[in-house]
Amino acid sequence: MARELVAANPEVIIAASDWALHAALDASKLIPIVASPMGADPVVAGVAVSWARPGGNVTGVSLIATELEAKRLDLLRKAVPGIRRVATLSTHREVVERGMATIRAGSVKAGIELAEFWVDEPQEYSAAFAAMRSARVDALLIMPTPEMYRDVEQVSALALESRLPTICGFSEEKGCLISYGPNFTELRQQTAEQVAKILQGANASELPFQGPTRFEFAINLKTAHRLGLTLPPDLLLSADKAIE
Repeated sequence: MARELVAANPEVIIAASDWALHAALDASKLIPIVASPMGADPVVAGVAVSWARPGGNVTGVSLIATELEAKRLDLLRKAVPGIRRVATLSTHREVVERGMATIRAGSVKAGIELAEFWVDEPQEYSAAFAAMRSARVDALLIMPTPEMYRDVEQVSALALESRLPTICGFSEEKGCLISYGPNFTELRQQTAEQVAKILQGANASELPFQGPTRFEFAINLKTAHRLGLTLPPDLLLSADKAIE
């Protein structure tokens, strides 16, 4: 698909997600590519020399996802004091595992043991949750990959059946106990600004990568009630939104 797109000779390519970005970059080192967004640090991912001056044909928006996951782990610990073993559930192990070092380091600092579970297809979710129960995990961190976003309602329902508090970077209405993540309206605006500058003659190699500055923290009280959890008052007060 990326090769077909490049063959159409566009003036700029918007790539939604790391997977689209790398496919587009493999197809062209000349056409400007705007990440919208990517989850990894662009320098660590090898698509930019630096955030301030990318140096190639890629610029755009990064979620700096590993830092966000460390923050989510901390919020989960505050919501459910005393947890000792937390599961992570993700797709795309070959990509996501590269950024797990920050999360692993954060878990060690917090005195939490991580149990990592990887799936490729939705039909593997039930087996993953059975394995989590066998591993006696106390809570679940749902990694924000495209597939987890697509299936978050199904995953949240399985977590409820397993009596596992969850945290994710998606909409709180989808069933996660806690959601914490960037404001996607802001990210789309940043993307639009980058595209406009390129169409006006700017060079992608000199356009700094952008990162989120606005984050949204929400608690789903319906999920808390179904889990029998009483959340700390200070955590409730710090939330941007509480779903009754």
